Amino acid sequence: MRALQFSPFYHQDITMEQTFPGFPDNLISIKDFIRWGASQFSQAGLFFGHGTTTALDDAAAIVLHTLCLPYQLSGTYLDSRLTKIEQEKIVALFKRRIEERIPAAYLTREAVFAGLSFYVDERVLIPRSPIAELIQEGFSPWLEDASTVLDLCTGSACIAIACAFAFPDAEVDAVDYSRDALDVAEINVNKYELDGQVKLLYSDMFANISNKQYDLIVSNPPYVSLKEWQQLPKEFHAEPH
Repeated sequence: MRALQFSPFYHQDITMEQTFPGFPDNLISIKDFIRWGASQFSQAGLFFGHGTTTALDDAAAIVLHTLCLPYQLSGTYLDSRLTKIEQEKIVALFKRRIEERIPAAYLTREAVFAGLSFYVDERVLIPRSPIAELIQEGFSPWLEDASTVLDLCTGSACIAIACAFAFPDAEVDAVDYSRDALDVAEINVNKYELDGQVKLLYSDMFANISNKQYDLIVSNPPYVSLKEWQQLPKEFHAEPH
């Protein structure tokens, strides 16, 4: 099967049936594609745990991102009809999600953490942690405020950036031993225009950090052993080792 080409004339030479065998030709609305995608994901036995927990949420994330619509979309718009090009793009991502077992966040290049949207790709782990709830609550009742924050193993910088929003007057240091991860972190820091508050540092834990004291140190490092990783669903194998 040749690569998909999303041109205005794409549907004239390759049908949706060729792209996704068994594709019904009566799907027209946003909710049609979310429902159908969720059914396909469930039948394929996909694993959900990279920012979504159900097949329905996974399908909705792909559909809404592809349409450049917010995840909190009003139900009023769910009956909106999709163009042929929009349908093709969504079905192409559904196909990759099923055949390659790539987590939805890598397909859309977006993950939501602590209510914020972050750019992600295969250079970083996909943000997912109950630490998000602690950040949104300002680490209450254990912490009243923070002027200095350290995020060890920052990855996409999701924790560091969320902390910057929770403590707007704090200096936030974000540390990682992966230069690839720091490149992704920089994208997110620039996205939120926080380069004056969040400082990215290349360091093996505390090795390159001066004798600085912090009011708050947060860390959610990779902690799965190789043996455990080998037994995890295929979706986890798309993440950096």
